Amino acid sequence: MKQLFTLNHYFFKYKFHFLLGLLFVTGSNYFGVLIPQKIRQALDLVQDKIKNFKILEGSEKEVLYNELTHALIIFSVTVVAFMILKGILMFYMRQTIIVMSRLIEYDMRKEIFRHISTLDQSFFKTYKTGDIMARISEDVSKVRNYLGPGVLYAVNMVTLFVMTIYAMLQVDVTLTIYALLPLPLLSISIYYVSKLINTKSTAIQQQLSVLNSTAQETYSGIRVVKSYVKEDQFAGYFSDQSEEYKKRALSLAMVEAWFQPLMILLIALSTLLVVYVGGLQVFDGKLTAGNIAEFILYVNMLTWPVTSIGWIASVVQEAEASQKRINELYDIKSTIHNNNTSDYDLIGDVEFKNVTYIYPDTGVKALDNVSFKVKAGQKLAVYGKTAAGKSTIGDLLFRIFDVTEGEILIDGINIKDHNLELLRQKMGYVPQDTFLFSDTISANIAFGVEKADEQTIKQYAENSAVHDDIIRLPKGYESLIGERGVTLSGGQKQRIAIARAFMKNPQLMILDDTLSAVDSNTEQKISQYFLKALEGKTAIVITHRANNLLDYDKIIVLDNGKLSEEGTHESLIKENGFYASIFEQQRMTVDVIS
Repeated sequence: MKQLFTLNHYFFKYKFHFLLGLLFVTGSNYFGVLIPQKIRQALDLVQDKIKNFKILEGSEKEVLYNELTHALIIFSVTVVAFMILKGILMFYMRQTIIVMSRLIEYDMRKEIFRHISTLDQSFFKTYKTGDIMARISEDVSKVRNYLGPGVLYAVNMVTLFVMTIYAMLQVDVTLTIYALLPLPLLSISIYYVSKLINTKSTAIQQQLSVLNSTAQETYSGIRVVKSYVKEDQFAGYFSDQSEEYKKRALSLAMVEAWFQPLMILLIALSTLLVVYVGGLQVFDGKLTAGNIAEFILYVNMLTWPVTSIGWIASVVQEAEASQKRINELYDIKSTIHNNNTSDYDLIGDVEFKNVTYIYPDTGVKALDNVSFKVKAGQKLAVYGKTAAGKSTIGDLLFRIFDVTEGEILIDGINIKDHNLELLRQKMGYVPQDTFLFSDTISANIAFGVEKADEQTIKQYAENSAVHDDIIRLPKGYESLIGERGVTLSGGQKQRIAIARAFMKNPQLMILDDTLSAVDSNTEQKISQYFLKALEGKTAIVITHRANNLLDYDKIIVLDNGKLSEEGTHESLIKENGFYASIFEQQRMTVDVIS
């Protein structure tokens, strides 16, 4: 249970729930143990009175009959009262321990979500979304079963065992030993079976992660799946994975199916031993028939606790396997650390000094000894072919990754020494891969600000040339966007993302190929808005188009991660290099199309 020891701080946090639960469990079992004693007293009384009843005559029989009736009524009322008290305490027992487990489950999900949110991009490239979802949902539920029902039944079992065995020893030691004789066999069985359950539970949870990942990936790429008519192929693949999950689940169920009857058999053996050995002692006059009945009730009272040992072992082992997977997440630490929490203004000077970045998962060198400067208020265009390393510049400025070599200076300070949260608040970013949330259009546009009125949202939508598209939707700005903006076109998503970024009113703006999915007329309109909106702001525009880079203070050209050219549009044209040749090709293409 070493993985589960990490949960002990939750028991301290909710100690009042836990301690009250222990008190209610103990009280409930105390009244439960008293019931067989009262029944034994009643049976012994009846047996004794019957012997006397046979030798009495006349009115004495009637008096004895009335006394017996009165005593049995008292016994019955007492037993019913004990059962009611036991039931009430059981109710509060669940209201404390089970509620505690739900509160811990709530805390765990929040903490896991918060921790995952702090991890850097390398984590999300390593772990699939379905696997993460399985850990935050299924694995947490398994752990909750241990914290709630598992703890509840374990405490119930221990307290009931102690009280019941103590009561049995008070009656007869020999009979108690025979009644408990099958328990060592039960313990050995639990030891071996629990190891099997642990192994099989881990395998089941791993396969569940595969299932979740397959479903998530299929639904996220449903357009591609349908366009290639691959529905049957993906259904077949999911069916194969489901079949594997079924095999693993049935393997675990088989172990548990054999375990349960074995425990019931051992309990039945205890009952038989009580009847046989106890009967011999009654025959010898050492015990009464009431004692036998009392012992049978005690053994039956132990039936569920002993039977639940297997269930508790299963719950604990499943929780151990699940908590191990959760702890693996907690053990992963972000390589991006925020070492500054102060508040200050961002001017907007940017400098790359001999920056090299190598992707750790692939070993690809995205940037190779790149150096350039952008003064506050200037507009820089980053131009290059696909996979030239352009988008990596935006990722590094937002500290999605940290540089492998060299340094990035913002306002003359190393980016690693800036307040990361403040830095990101002062920066706007429209990434190449546009992402929209499953919310209303207005909420997506206003995502970067705490409060925004309807008029301001519409103004930024108009600036991004998407207002007319929005008002044609049935609910306008209150229309719900599907997952990842699936209900919108690529151009609409891009323009909403542009409105979202500019509404944030950042000091430093990074635009990564933001107009790739819009037509030329819309591109011209938005470009004119950029010129106005970016006045006084530092802007870094990443693009693979050379024909719209006329009004930038500086243009840098990347080729296979290296800085190959740098200057203004006019100076680069005069150099007649790579930039000039591509610009001429694109200009001629536009002329032919027009």
